Amino acid sequence: MVVKVGSSILTGGGTSIVAENLSRIVGHIARLVKDKHDIILVTSGAIASGLSVLGFKKRPTQLSELQAAAAVGQNILMQAYNAELEKFGLKGAQILLTREDFSERQRYLNARNTINTLLEHNIIPIINENDAISVEEIKFGDNDTLSARVAAAVEADGLVLLTDIDGLYKDFDSKTRTGILLSAIEEITPEIEKLACGTDAASCVGGMSTKIEAIKIAKEMGIPSICANGTSISLHINFDPASAHDGTLFAAKKSIGSKKHWIAFEAKTNGKIIVDDGAKKALVQHSRSLLSPGIVGVEGNFKAGDVVEIVDSAGTVFAKGKVNFSSHELSQIKGKKAKDEAVHRDNLVVL
Repeated sequence: MVVKVGSSILTGGGTSIVAENLSRIVGHIARLVKDKHDIILVTSGAIASGLSVLGFKKRPTQLSELQAAAAVGQNILMQAYNAELEKFGLKGAQILLTREDFSERQRYLNARNTINTLLEHNIIPIINENDAISVEEIKFGDNDTLSARVAAAVEADGLVLLTDIDGLYKDFDSKTRTGILLSAIEEITPEIEKLACGTDAASCVGGMSTKIEAIKIAKEMGIPSICANGTSISLHINFDPASAHDGTLFAAKKSIGSKKHWIAFEAKTNGKIIVDDGAKKALVQHSRSLLSPGIVGVEGNFKAGDVVEIVDSAGTVFAKGKVNFSSHELSQIKGKKAKDEAVHRDNLVVL
């Protein structure tokens, strides 16, 4: 399973790692390993670890300062994790990732293979975003989403999002941190999304809203998720809805498969194919391949094998797919009677 740890747990909402909190997290991980689970740890905390070293009392706003804090703090964070893991006879290995590692197919497969090889050798992969160089991730990214992407890449059996509250609440009061804890959620409806909220903690970016987005990604891969309190002295993780568990359990749905997940969520898109209403109906309702007669327009510059967006007449992106022709070739055959297969249904995902 993939376990994600947020900065709010590690720092207690401050600007430096609290040793007791990190020790408790590693204790949870050690118990899961003892129960025969292969654990992949996705952890925040690099920037928070570096803030005090650089003399910051609160999270800076300048990008260069954030990058500097990440560069200093990542080493501190890894040393702290490995020192605690060693107490249980465990070892960790650092993996730093960026979005590009997921958007390019070969790098995506390489990252997955590295993680699986570490697990085969009983090493816990400790994953973080490469904040020291990843501009977009520092400004907009979060490790909740990264953990879901990692879980999808390795086709994990479960995703555990650890935070500093017990799970998703109804009628949550941020001042008293109380409400009605939801034990299990089958579907993520608009009403469920409205229950999620952000955070203003000094050392972290994500909030419950980013966890909901991450859980959506996991659901598409058939991966159940649990959002639970990592500060608890004991932590009971169980993905069986009929059994007792801590936190809020989010049920999975039927998996779309690893390749289609990559097309839908990870791959860069290099253009658009505009289709008519008949083609849209064939793709959405009948799971057909996209044929050239249904194409009314082509945008962008792409080659055969690239991933493109598929757009209806109103301009709405409703699917993505790996195209069999270049943009130039499609422009020549679009709308013609010859039924050339532009995108095979096995390489197409309806969003």
